[in-house]
Amino acid sequence: MTETITSRPVRTGPPATPSLGGLGLFTVLLAAALPLVDFFIVNVALPTIGADLSASEAVLELVVAGYGVAYAVLLVLGGRLGDLFGRRRLFLGGMAAFGLTSLACGLAPDAWSLVVARAAQGASAAAMLPQVLATIQATTSGPRRAKAMGLYGATAGLSMVAGQILGGVLVAATPLSFLFGAGTGWRSVFLVNVPVVLVGLFLAARAVPETRSARPEPVDVPGTFLLAASILTLLVPLTEGRAAGWPLWTWLSLAAFPFAAAAFFAVERRADRAGRTPLVPPSLFAIVSLRRGLLLMVPFSIGFSGFMFVIAVALQQGAGLGPVAAGLALAPLAVVFFFFSLAGPRLVARYGTRVVPAGAALQGVGLALMTLAAWRSWPDLGLVELLPGAAVAGAGQALQLPVIMRVVLSEVPAVRAGVGSGVMVTTQQSSLALGVATLGTLFLSLVPGMGMRDALVTTLLVQLAGVALTGLLSLRLPRTIA
Repeated sequence: MTETITSRPVRTGPPATPSLGGLGLFTVLLAAALPLVDFFIVNVALPTIGADLSASEAVLELVVAGYGVAYAVLLVLGGRLGDLFGRRRLFLGGMAAFGLTSLACGLAPDAWSLVVARAAQGASAAAMLPQVLATIQATTSGPRRAKAMGLYGATAGLSMVAGQILGGVLVAATPLSFLFGAGTGWRSVFLVNVPVVLVGLFLAARAVPETRSARPEPVDVPGTFLLAASILTLLVPLTEGRAAGWPLWTWLSLAAFPFAAAAFFAVERRADRAGRTPLVPPSLFAIVSLRRGLLLMVPFSIGFSGFMFVIAVALQQGAGLGPVAAGLALAPLAVVFFFFSLAGPRLVARYGTRVVPAGAALQGVGLALMTLAAWRSWPDLGLVELLPGAAVAGAGQALQLPVIMRVVLSEVPAVRAGVGSGVMVTTQQSSLALGVATLGTLFLSLVPGMGMRDALVTTLLVQLAGVALTGLLSLRLPRTIA
């Protein structure tokens, strides 16, 4: 009896590219929301934190700045480490650290402990967030990538507004008052992250594939330090200067910024020309879509974060609203942003990037309506008075932010996904911090001489000029998205 043995064909060639499924996409978008929610969630909690911990205004600004600066400084490094050691690994480690540092923030016994914990929280976010975009870039293509990037942009924009609304609700609800006493509702805005992180870790371990760069490069140590020096010498004095009375160190720091930035660029260019991969390769900016998209993101993000900070202060300290009412006053912006961001991909498919200047025009109209409401209705300013302008502005913002993010990363090679996403998120985060530092400082400096209403109106008009700049810059975007 003869036995016939058949052999299975042996598959040859490169391994299949890992694919990000629906659950995996949900998980990474959940992680993308956390750092942005936490950047804005403290805006309405600052008065309560100050009262409970007896913190000065300068220390309260460090609660905001410590997170934002640490986050911005380490983002590009986080992207590079993901390329080198594996994005899923960095994602899980960063998310776990984010949960632990959120717990430390919520349990902080005094103001300075909170400042340190917030800086550590920002560093944890910098390890986690770049892996989100890099994973999307490395595991999707074509229409699936366009959809994923659209959802990422929608998540980012919605998180910024939802963070402020959620912060107001949590501060007022004071669910932990039985543990920490009255006036400690602010702790909930940090502790709420812990169960979310636990769910995210469970899902990520099962649904997020591992990816890394095919040709990883070692960490660019000189570039890392010089980038950190550049961001620190700009953001720290701008954030702390007004509250500290603009001492000599703030002016020396600002004077050092252009030298640090020039040294960073020189070191990176030399490494790029030598065939090494620097932290931020200057050759990356030869990609027109990336360069023009980043240039557009700066004024947009400055205006977004500056507005959110200023309106939170004005509604609570000027209009006398509680944290819930102050947060819910922006609910129309969040709701309209969500629905228009869902329609964005279809509009882009039909009209290309021309939806961005249209969005800037809508945002400008909405901001003008809110400025008029502040002028005519003060101090009776709340949800009803802001509703028309907030709704129109939300529609305009939804037609800009997701599209800009898609444009920036549309032509970045997959092998540089971590670097490209790190550069984009660093630009966004630095601009968000810069918005609080500049528009926030302008508003708070004008209040003593002009009064709250006129200071608010003046600051909103300055932001309106920034929206006009965004609209003009958007006309230079490539007509279509690769």
